[in-house]
Amino acid sequence: MRFEQSAVTRPAEGGATEEPDWDAVYADQLPRVYAYFRFRLGVAAEIEDLVSRTFEKAWRSRHRYRRDLGGFSTWLLKIAQNVGIDYLRSRRPHVDIDAVELATERTPEMDLERSSDLARLTRLIGGLSERERELVSLKYGADINNISIAKLTGLSVGNVATILHRAVQTLRSRW
Repeated sequence: MRFEQSAVTRPAEGGATEEPDWDAVYADQLPRVYAYFRFRLGVAAEIEDLVSRTFEKAWRSRHRYRRDLGGFSTWLLKIAQNVGIDYLRSRRPHVDIDAVELATERTPEMDLERSSDLARLTRLIGGLSERERELVSLKYGADINNISIAKLTGLSVGNVATILHRAVQTLRSRW
């Protein structure tokens, strides 16, 4: 079950309002935030730094979270998205994807094929527009739904669905 503000809270200092249990937030949202950056950027050392920055910014901005505007996980991913944008502005425009290692029995041939497929996918994703890359990263990297993507990007749900559909069709046709 994904963390939401009402799911795991504890009284804030002074007992005035409730705030999230940050240990639970971190445990629940770390894989999602990490996967978002992994899919979007690909360089493991930099991803870990960006994930850390995301949680640090969320902690420092926790007083600005408004439950009435959206779920906590959506708010946290918006922070991650902004951290990623800042990072991309300060670096080169595109970094290769480096796949997450899967705990399966593999052969050298399987590793070579996977590496080749990932290199090909990286090139194909690089050919998409910046908006398409962002939406694909949110959908398949962060594994969030179109409604949440719409909230994060300011696009309509229908527009998100259309852009994602066209981006996936483009990737399939070029594969």
